[in-house]
Amino acid sequence: MSMELTDLPYPASALQPHLSERAVALQHDQHQRACVEIVQARTAGTEWEDAALERIVHESQGTLFEAAAQAWNQQFQWQCLRTRGGGEPQGRLAERVKRHFGDTARLRQAFNEAALGLFGAGWAWLVQHPDGSLAIQVTRNAGTPLTGLSTPLLGCNLWEHAYYLDYQNDRARYLDAWWQMVDWEFAAAQLAL
Repeated sequence: MSMELTDLPYPASALQPHLSERAVALQHDQHQRACVEIVQARTAGTEWEDAALERIVHESQGTLFEAAAQAWNQQFQWQCLRTRGGGEPQGRLAERVKRHFGDTARLRQAFNEAALGLFGAGWAWLVQHPDGSLAIQVTRNAGTPLTGLSTPLLGCNLWEHAYYLDYQNDRARYLDAWWQMVDWEFAAAQLAL
């Protein structure tokens, strides 16, 4: 079976004080692991048994899609964050942020408004459309830009389990902390030419 739970790119304590070790472990070791195990169980003995997670997301439906998309979203999310993250984007990404949002502060404001506007569980994304423009996208539940034409640059988990331990029901405080962990270099590396 090629589908395995990926390791975190840093220790579970690396995102403190913005996201506690306990909250990271809950998301990774319980929620993401559960999604991976569902994918493993549902693809065993099928054409997807050795398929890449991205292929399963693109080609599946129902509970297999939900589990595969959540596993992919969570895996992507960990790469979007880093110890001593935050700050401002640089280079080409900074130019595109300026062109499409005016500046990073306005990007954050628009992103936060979209994230706070989502009722229930889901994800907020900074994406690049095929024409090169940047946009904010919000998806419900396991929705992911991976199934569309846009390239995800950053993904923010808006499921309650992502922030409840550290921020209870205060999604706004969680978003403020999330921006302190953003890995702009990773986001820039996702840009299409």
